[in-house]
Amino acid sequence: MKPIFSMTRTENIILDSIADGVFTVDRDWRITTFNRAAEQITGVSRGDAIGQPCKEVLKADICEKTCLLRQTQETGRPIVNRTVRIITASGHRIPVSISTAILKDESGNAIGAVETFRDISVEEKLRKKIQGRYSFEDILSKNPRMQQLFDILPDLAASGSTVLLEGESGTGKELFARAIHNLSSRKSGPFIAVNCGALPDTLLESELFGYKAGAFTDAKRDKPGRFRRAEKGTLFLDEIGDISPAMQVRLLRVLQERTYEPLGSVESVPADARIIAATNRRLEDLVHEGKFREDLYYRINVVRLVLPPLRERMEDLPLLADHFIRHMNAVQNKDIPGISDDAMACLMSHEFPGNIRELENVIERSFILCKSGPILPQHLPEFLWTRETDELCGLPAETPTIKQMEASFLISVLRRNGWSRMKTASQLGIHKSTLFRKIRALGIQLPDRKERDKPVA
Repeated sequence: MKPIFSMTRTENIILDSIADGVFTVDRDWRITTFNRAAEQITGVSRGDAIGQPCKEVLKADICEKTCLLRQTQETGRPIVNRTVRIITASGHRIPVSISTAILKDESGNAIGAVETFRDISVEEKLRKKIQGRYSFEDILSKNPRMQQLFDILPDLAASGSTVLLEGESGTGKELFARAIHNLSSRKSGPFIAVNCGALPDTLLESELFGYKAGAFTDAKRDKPGRFRRAEKGTLFLDEIGDISPAMQVRLLRVLQERTYEPLGSVESVPADARIIAATNRRLEDLVHEGKFREDLYYRINVVRLVLPPLRERMEDLPLLADHFIRHMNAVQNKDIPGISDDAMACLMSHEFPGNIRELENVIERSFILCKSGPILPQHLPEFLWTRETDELCGLPAETPTIKQMEASFLISVLRRNGWSRMKTASQLGIHKSTLFRKIRALGIQLPDRKERDKPVA
């Protein structure tokens, strides 16, 4: 067939010198030009490609439903650096980064479209390798304290001991509990979780221990409790610091005797479940205040893991944000490439009192507002990019620059560490000389020695 437009020999030479794959299509989606890089990436020769529908050559995962060339032709808007997967002539599925644009004739009429694509297999393998170094089960972190926890988890899981997880809400305590279960000899058994703080005593007792028919008015038949359902597996008791003194006594008896009695029963039932407890409160303080039994505390505190809040592991924020974006791309069938530097600077200047759960919610909200391209500051919740910046910066509240937000973030970390540059550098995972250069480059004025020595609120 005769193409709508033709390329000169010089133009073909120029196209063949480009490292990215390039091809053009006419208004019927048939390929009219196909450069040498496109041949190398796809494994399809130029002669076989020209005249064929582009979907028959690239076989991309979006060809049928969300063809990018079709979007460009219909909207007139180019698409830049969208990641998709194509199938090569040898049957391999590879990731490529695609950009598209409209082709027009001398009169300005659309006559087709052009697509450039680049093989990003190496980048993806590198990303997965890096992520592998910083992941454990479903937990992501490159923070030194978290890495230490990763190191001991296999031995801890194999021990079968009761574990106490302490950390603020949203720090991933249930993820750690599941990781311990999955690494243990009980991994083929069930993992049963119960939020102790969400239920009143009467309901919590029946939930944990079950009941026999006739135990109370509405008990028409036997109901197994969570201990029974977790048999030969793991029972995760979340927010254990919120249970009443009476429930603490019952739980202590189960841990001591490894038996329990369902409500309305006169016979004891063996408890064959590993206990992992978690709390967002410091149980040792509750013991000293007389709000938590000391003997129960020692029963569950065989091994204690303290999970750091997100504000103390901010080097993980880009890693976690990337993870949430890739997950939401898969769930919502979108292709948001990532988060812009400006938006990341906004995130890094926030202390995230809700920890990782708050970050996930922020990313999900931004993902909804972001139609295409990277997440920008205006896609973030308003409080992240319109609130007043740190008073020590002397920065304006409106439209802060990346440099200003970086300065604000560094000041907040320095302040949390009592202005210790050594501690700050260690927490950020950078060399102290790098931090010193940053402080000078950003024009940050450190308080005098007397001010530095004041206790941090």
